[in-house]
Order: sequence, then C-alpha cells, then structure tokens
Amino acid sequence: MAPMVEQLGPFRAIVWFAANMPRYERTLRVLGPLRTHLVAVTVSLHNGCRYCTYGHAYALELVHLHERDVLFPIDAQTLADWRELSPVELRDRLRDLLQEAGLHREVLWVDRTLAMATGAQRPMDGDEARIAHLVRMFGVLNAVGIAAQPEPDEAHDPLNKDVALKSRYSELRAAVR
Repeated sequence: MAPMVEQLGPFRAIVWFAANMPRYERTLRVLGPLRTHLVAVTVSLHNGCRYCTYGHAYALELVHLHERDVLFPIDAQTLADWRELSPVELRDRLRDLLQEAGLHREVLWVDRTLAMATGAQRPMDGDEARIAHLVRMFGVLNAVGIAAQPEPDEAHDPLNKDVALKSRYSELRAAVR
C-alpha cells in the first residue's frame, strides 16, 4: 500500500483501489483463484515485476497444492526469474510448465493473457474482459512494484493465512530440494 501511495499519491491510490479491487474480487470468484493467479503471474512476468510475479506465483503454488494435493512443478522464485523472457519464450515455458502440472486447459488463459498484454487481441467475451482488466490493473501494480522494488514476501491470496497448508508446502518443497 505504501508504494502505491508514494507513486500515485493518497487520493489517486484510494480511487485506484476502489475502482479495481471489487472487480478483482469478482474475477477471483468467477475465474477461480488458480486462473486468476495464473493471469496475474503471466502479466507480471511480461511486465517484468518481480514482486507481483513472486506473490502470485506463490499463491498459485498454494492453490494448486490445496486443490490437487500435489506440489506445483517449480517454485515461485524460479518462476519469478522468467521476467526477462520474450512473450514467445514465456508462452512456451508456461505451456510446458502447465502441461507438466496437468493443467493443459490453462494454456489457453496464458495465450489470451499474452495476446492482450501485447495488444494483439481485444476482449471478445466476459472472461476476456476480466483478463483485459487484470492486464490493465497489473500494469499499474507492476509499474509500482518495479519502481519501489519491494522484497517478495508472501502469497497474494487468503491461503497465505492457512498455516497447515503452508507448513505442508514447506515440507514438500524441502523434500524436492
């Protein structure tokens, strides 16, 4: 919040949150947390924001573990290191990762997101309008994250408060390393 106020000023930051967060919450309910965080990761990687990429990648990991009871193939830090990739290489790596995770249908969401983030596609339905909103919303969040350079800290999801899930996640990650 402090970097948003610093970058936008207090009034604009409040207006921005009031305009964007209710729609983000609706998107979480409609698309689900896995897809919403996947879109956030994709946009944040495309824009080069380490903080947002990490927070939403960690959230994606927790959601995946919670929903499927299996660890996501790579960790948030590794995923956050993909920030310098071209859109084509990013798409290819995310496709391979999602297929390895058994999330084959989610590749379409990466494709749509990158198409909108690069300006190659305009939204054609309600779900794509949600993606377009996330692309715009994370454009602002990513710009603030890049300017402020906060250290990545936690998952950007309510599952971050699930102590048992995070403990299980840590145990599984430690066993993989």
